[in-house]
Amino acid sequence: MTASVPEVDFASAHEMQPYLREPDAMYVGAPGKHGYLKLRFALDPDGKSILREIDRRVPLIAQQELYFDKEMPEMPCLYILSSGGPNVDGDRYQQDIIVEKDAFGWVSTGAATKLAEMKYNYSGMVQNIVLEEGAYLEFMPEPVFPCRHTRFICDTRLTVHPTATVFYSEIYMGGRKYYGEGEMFDYDILSVCSHGERPDGTQLFREKFVIDPSKNDPRRLGVMGRFEIFANVIVMTPAENIERIYAAVTPGIDRLAMIATGITTLPNDAGLLFKVLGTDTGRVKQKIRDFCSLVRQTVKGKPLPEEFPWR
Repeated sequence: MTASVPEVDFASAHEMQPYLREPDAMYVGAPGKHGYLKLRFALDPDGKSILREIDRRVPLIAQQELYFDKEMPEMPCLYILSSGGPNVDGDRYQQDIIVEKDAFGWVSTGAATKLAEMKYNYSGMVQNIVLEEGAYLEFMPEPVFPCRHTRFICDTRLTVHPTATVFYSEIYMGGRKYYGEGEMFDYDILSVCSHGERPDGTQLFREKFVIDPSKNDPRRLGVMGRFEIFANVIVMTPAENIERIYAAVTPGIDRLAMIATGITTLPNDAGLLFKVLGTDTGRVKQKIRDFCSLVRQTVKGKPLPEEFPWR
């Protein structure tokens, strides 16, 4: 028997109240518009980390795990794909990623995520990432592109054992820079929330940003300024790793390359929060990879390999 797809509903979110109209075409959460993906990494009897369980509903797709990381050839690597093109009106998605005790994995997306123009409703995503004792996960998706009049909301819950480490990153573009006259910060609303907790339910931190360019222009001084790309990285790791990683990072602004980085500690000894601003996707992704390499070196004693030239 096929398990039912979890409900994804943000109707109670105050910022989404103006966008609750049912689309004139396919209704909210219709087949093909209600994607679900469950991934479970575990150790096999020989101690090899494998993808033990996969459950998927279109348009979300995940292929079999690969082992292409030359620095950690024992690490299963997996790409999340979509068969439905960009996110559109009424799309609802949920992604559950579980890493069992002492297992590890790397997850990304096959390409950037495009958020199409929306007229009636919005697109919403729920992500549940669970790491058990001693687990390790790198979650590094490609950037998200909001188009003109995009409405998007995302809620990510990180449930992490005190002995586990998760590297969670997200990159949000300001819009389609070279489409017509450009669509920088022409989307309607972008609402993104991330929160961390322990397996027993103890709440550690919560960060939420709601961007409504029609009310508050992100390009003003003190917010984005001349920057066009925003990257957010959360690292939850054992307390003994936090100070070592923090001390090895030098935040700063390179005005020539238009790249800025910053770092702070999360409350309750939960981990670290790393931010990147930029105008070039490649430079922003490289800063994230450099930081991930530092985290991996600290936790696993191995660096991140160089990125594939076609990525």
